[in-house]
Amino acid sequence: MASQQVQNTGTYIATSNVWELQQLQETDISAPAFKELLVRLFQNTNNMALAVNGKDAGIYHTDEFVNGQTFFPNPNLNSMSGSKPTERQVYRKVINFGALPNNATKTVAHGLTINSSYSFTRIYGAATNVANGFYIPLPYASSTASDIIELLVDNTNVNLKTVSDMSAYTTCYVILEYLKS
Repeated sequence: MASQQVQNTGTYIATSNVWELQQLQETDISAPAFKELLVRLFQNTNNMALAVNGKDAGIYHTDEFVNGQTFFPNPNLNSMSGSKPTERQVYRKVINFGALPNNATKTVAHGLTINSSYSFTRIYGAATNVANGFYIPLPYASSTASDIIELLVDNTNVNLKTVSDMSAYTTCYVILEYLKS
């Protein structure tokens, strides 16, 4: 069976580059082989930097953080005179929301200064009921209408709306991921 070539696998670093220590120690620094060795080392270092910089960071701070995700260039800015459109960085911020409300809308300030250049890529979270060992995603969809939890963001706040008493979920984190252009 012929092997399939995998395309669009994301950032990938080949693991076949092996450097023999003895070969490195014996290479004459004035020889063309040494210059080629330096070029390969710099290329490998650059490939590693590109791969590391292109990975989605598993860091969730309450302060704004560039998370390593990138989005396509902003199509509204492609007409810039002679400059190449650049990919856009995704920012992440975690809101420590506290307990879910009892049949109400709870509002927590997110601390961002949102303007017309912002667009959100993901708004999500989770809530924990420590006493009973229950965990739910946010927003929460349920076949029971009274269990549905709505999650939305406005220019100032993160808003969670419940239609029943969900205050037993005492730990809640909301993650905001967004672009600034």
